[in-house]
Amino acid sequence: MKLDRRIVLVDDHALVRAGIRSLLESISGIEVIAEVGDGLQALDIVRREKPDAILLDITLPGLNGLEVAARINSMEPGTRILMLSMHTGPEYVARAISAGALGYLFKDSAFEELSDALQHVMLGRRYLSRAIDADLVEQLMASSGSGQPELDVLTPRQRQVLQLVAEGLGTREVAEKLHVSIKTVETHRAQLMDRLDIHDVPGLVRFAIRTGIVDVDY
Repeated sequence: MKLDRRIVLVDDHALVRAGIRSLLESISGIEVIAEVGDGLQALDIVRREKPDAILLDITLPGLNGLEVAARINSMEPGTRILMLSMHTGPEYVARAISAGALGYLFKDSAFEELSDALQHVMLGRRYLSRAIDADLVEQLMASSGSGQPELDVLTPRQRQVLQLVAEGLGTREVAEKLHVSIKTVETHRAQLMDRLDIHDVPGLVRFAIRTGIVDVDY
């Protein structure tokens, strides 16, 4: 099947992106129009280019892939989302699908499965990696909606501030990254601390790691 589609590739490791890009460009009809390694950059690219699909990692600086997927699903629903991640836990899959992803593929999947996944996603069909227990994913989605109820008490902006704080950015750096005032960042941080009942930065970092907002490597 000829897809003839424009793809954006998002992964925070340049070497991984290079390898995936090479595989994608070997598929007839696929054009990789951009590749980025940051979640905020990914949103900018999607707003500007309106690609047919985005191949998206979960662990990203600036804004993690789950948040990126949710925002793309809201602002550009015509862009199909295929997650390509090292995270194999069913809770991550449930969260990704709840966020608007149509497909979820493991990074160690065979090349043929990447091609199959793209074909399904381009046609608007859900595709889960063959190693995923689809029934368990459905159960998780039915029982907790987003698959991560602890995060549901936070607004998208609060989750974004939480991620940037957990990545080690100071208040001024967060403000510059988000193009808002320092006072606005301080307000968001105070509100998320109040909602989570966590009142110090180390505690926020531990929470962000435990809930998958940031990877332990950050």
